[in-house]
Amino acid sequence: MTGANPPPATEARNPATRDLDLLPTVNLVELLVREQAAAAAAVLNAGPALARAVDAIARRLRAGGRLHYVGAGTSGRLAILDAAECPPTFGTAPDLVRAHIAGGEAALVRAVEGAEDDAAAGARALSAGPEDAVVGISASGGARYVVAALEAARAAGALTVALTGVAGSALAGAAELSIVVDTGAEPLAGSTRLRAGTAQKVVLSALSTAVMVRLGRVHDNLMVDVVATNDKLRVRAERLVRTLTGVDQARARELLALAGGNVKVAVVIERQGVDAVEARARLERSGGFLRPHL
Repeated sequence: MTGANPPPATEARNPATRDLDLLPTVNLVELLVREQAAAAAAVLNAGPALARAVDAIARRLRAGGRLHYVGAGTSGRLAILDAAECPPTFGTAPDLVRAHIAGGEAALVRAVEGAEDDAAAGARALSAGPEDAVVGISASGGARYVVAALEAARAAGALTVALTGVAGSALAGAAELSIVVDTGAEPLAGSTRLRAGTAQKVVLSALSTAVMVRLGRVHDNLMVDVVATNDKLRVRAERLVRTLTGVDQARARELLALAGGNVKVAVVIERQGVDAVEARARLERSGGFLRPHL
């Protein structure tokens, strides 16, 4: 059609995956895996942009703000997964990282038709202020729900970040910072849960983890703010204390009991020879970073 915008690359037919239905199953699955591995590798090209976003988001959270994700369909479900994993992994408050999906909770388990096109719902999807950061996620960059959410957040003074596959998209234009991961044509034309979805999962995992590193919620490559809510995680907490202090299992359990289950507090008690109250005070003075106390 003359004058129409060209379709996003995700809608194009991928020549490498033609005749999928004719392939032997082993070749079929190998091809699908290779296609998604290539998409994950494409994230490396967006490394500098991702790093800028991490540093900017960490500054907002360090000052007391929150991180919001906004997405539709696959993008929204991936956002909710990443947000849900932050409290048990990094010991964050449940509302520090929040995700908003077009269509609401029902869209988690079933597609809600037309939800991604509801700009009015996007504009009122979240309440963000100047201290907050908002990441809008859309492979094509055209989901009106996500674009409107970012526009409203930016008008309110929040830091806005676009995660998209299209540099010139409406979403990229609405954001202060953009992370563009061009994953090309999907193995199934238009099915962004494959290449684009894989890339989005990699970006979100890297982004949230790197932000938490910058906030002192990771020491070395250890999950020192883990919340020990089950047997597996209690064993992990004990192992962390033993690794960082050199004590035996019995002493690690004793330290964790004194620290109310907090690994970092337990380590400071042992390494600094102080009680739990002083250990918490020292960690607070260091911004939650454990390294100065070792």
